[in-house]
Amino acid sequence: VQLQASGGGLVQAGGSLRLSCAASGRTSSTYNMAWFRQAPGKEREFVSAIRWNGGSTFYADSVKGRFAISRDNAKNSVNLQMNNLKPDDTAVYYCAADTWLYTSAQRMGDIKSYEYWGQGTLVTVSS
Repeated sequence: VQLQASGGGLVQAGGSLRLSCAASGRTSSTYNMAWFRQAPGKEREFVSAIRWNGGSTFYADSVKGRFAISRDNAKNSVNLQMNNLKPDDTAVYYCAADTWLYTSAQRMGDIKSYEYWGQGTLVTVSS
């Protein structure tokens, strides 16, 4: 599975961005997808995830109510709509794929659940 993330950029606080992740090499409906982010000097952290069939979504507490994850299996893509952005959202955002369809809800936010990673896209939020 190859993942290509795009859509990052510079935005003012309170603004919005939409990240996209295009998948290739395997039908997207056969894996769970997630977004993680890594700020300078910090560890990579979970942002949001969505099951292979779009049936369930998961969010970090820090982004609940502001971010929305979605997927289009016909286009082999997953998106992350980010609204009301804050300077603390500044990070490199990575999309990831988990080919084990039965990953528990508790592990959907676990970085170790994901075998495939995109190259990352930088999001910078200015105050």
